[in-house]
Amino acid sequence: MEIRNGTLVTEFILLGLTQSRHIQLLVFVLIFIFYLIILPGNFLIILTIKSDPGLSAPLYFFLGNLAFLDASYSFIVAPRMLADFLSEKKVISYRCCITQLFFLHFLGGGEGLLLIVMAFDRYIAICQPLHYSAVVSPRACYALLLALWFGGFVHSIIQVALILHLPFCGPNQLDNFFCDVPQVIKLACADTFVVELLMVFNSGLLTLLCFLGLLVSYAVILFHVHRSSSEGKSKALSTCTTHIIIIFLMFGPSIFIYTRPFRALPADKVVAFFHTVIFPLMNPVIYTLRNQEVKTSIRRLLSRHVMC
Repeated sequence: MEIRNGTLVTEFILLGLTQSRHIQLLVFVLIFIFYLIILPGNFLIILTIKSDPGLSAPLYFFLGNLAFLDASYSFIVAPRMLADFLSEKKVISYRCCITQLFFLHFLGGGEGLLLIVMAFDRYIAICQPLHYSAVVSPRACYALLLALWFGGFVHSIIQVALILHLPFCGPNQLDNFFCDVPQVIKLACADTFVVELLMVFNSGLLTLLCFLGLLVSYAVILFHVHRSSSEGKSKALSTCTTHIIIIFLMFGPSIFIYTRPFRALPADKVVAFFHTVIFPLMNPVIYTLRNQEVKTSIRRLLSRHVMC
């Protein structure tokens, strides 16, 4: 059945993370256990921040949104990956592939922008504390949240629009365990040089620029913290260090995947696996483990429910 843009392919065959059944079983068990332990923890973070009036500062508002974005992001790839481990033929329809690609970049782009917003929040809180309540007001927080969702949508819709204009007439085997731009674009029955350049610009270059901008901003913040003699110095250092860890976990794999020409490397699948499955679940947990206020609030919430 031919589609408007000349596409003849109606489904893609996913070659998966590995062809070894033993490794597939091991990864299946690990991901399943990881989901059972970490994913409820992410929802617990969201519930704690929502229910504790003491966690009403913008920092925790953004942390709650990070937990929500990461929990949502983890549902894009991992559940289907688990189901594919149990099936002999791993097939995804053309429309489902495009949908998966859209949400992957929609939520991923939104999270990248959220990390920029969190860096801005820390800069104002540490470098301009007297103006913090005026600049990072509740209205400003919701405006920034709306902007990052819109930015993620624009980023993703550009990716999808470029893919939809490509004809796919075979072969239809994707050398991956999910649909993403680098693998899908290789299957197009047309010259994709210009499209590849646009994709690298929209994903790779923007990711690299955001990453470098965030590193510079946190370098400025850390320099300011180092020069200060306030009693909150250790807390500020801990918070900024945690943010920097998440930045490397978020942007490192993205830079590796999207900033180079679309040619396959042996490490691609492993990097993509950690980027789409493991790191999204770990990010909020890493924040929480290094934040004493959130840990105390979680213990209080759990003890209250246990007593009930």
